[in-house]
Amino acid sequence: MMHQIAKHLPECEVFYTPYYADGFLQFMAEHGFADFTVLGGPQRRNTERYLSENNLPVDFKGQNDDYDLVVTCSDLIVPKNIRDKKVVLVQEGMTDPRNMFYYLAKYCGLPRYLASTSTTGLSDAYNVFCVASEGYRDHFIRSGVRPEKIAVTGIPNFDNCAEYLKNDFPHKGYVLVATSDARETFKYENRKAFILKAVEIANGRQLIFKLHPNENVERATREINKWAPGALVYSTANTNHLIANCETLITRFSSVVYVGIALGKEVYSEFDIEELRRLTPIQNGCRSAENIARICRSVMNGDFYNGSAMMKNPVRKLEKSYKGKLVPAMAKGKKK
Repeated sequence: MMHQIAKHLPECEVFYTPYYADGFLQFMAEHGFADFTVLGGPQRRNTERYLSENNLPVDFKGQNDDYDLVVTCSDLIVPKNIRDKKVVLVQEGMTDPRNMFYYLAKYCGLPRYLASTSTTGLSDAYNVFCVASEGYRDHFIRSGVRPEKIAVTGIPNFDNCAEYLKNDFPHKGYVLVATSDARETFKYENRKAFILKAVEIANGRQLIFKLHPNENVERATREINKWAPGALVYSTANTNHLIANCETLITRFSSVVYVGIALGKEVYSEFDIEELRRLTPIQNGCRSAENIARICRSVMNGDFYNGSAMMKNPVRKLEKSYKGKLVPAMAKGKKK
């Protein structure tokens, strides 16, 4: 997502870094105790692989320069070295439901990361927060985000789901189950009940399970074979392509449900389906990265956010003065 945004900032020198922390959290990450998070483990390795495969310049932790702008897709941790920078926060996907930890973080000062993505946006340590839809704008305002800091831009990883219909996945017309990494992140999940519910919904149709990338593949596969014999299990296939070819999508708390909704699939989720329809990211044909880039450029130029008030429809109004394209990030950019 950061790479897509950066392509619209040709005048900027852009550097990338995997997500990082400070102090005790970074120590934990460096010693393998945070491998179930984006700070380490398979998610960190996937980030490093993508940066390498695309020959993107890396400045780990942003230590080698003084940057004009930081663009990030999470504010659950705000490293010390970006707290005095201009920051654009970009929504990455679905947020977790509010629970006790959300309220403890919001009202009692508990670290936001302990409440997971339910506290997205609550740091207030950014100039602008780019969100997926008008529905999510309302959602984040109810969560406590300042309305004047929110811009509805769409988000690059969910703004053109129709493109997934063109794929070479061999199966069609099945029931797809997208699992979660709840257990790997120390949340409760009754996996047996979830699998049996999927079997009931399928009602004899072919079941395909797509495992979460952070999931214990061996354990999950063993459970599926036991309680849903005959189901196919994929751990590395393109999830979006699997959704495009399915008839029915079953999830719990996964962002991929938005792909199913955008493509008109029958969907099951532990969230209210009508609320999910209101939250579904804008389908704007891949214009979200350009929209976000426009805002990034404006923040760098100091002519967009004045510290107290922001335009209600920033993307639309900025088009009057910026004809063309826009931004990146965690990428860090400096003007060439």
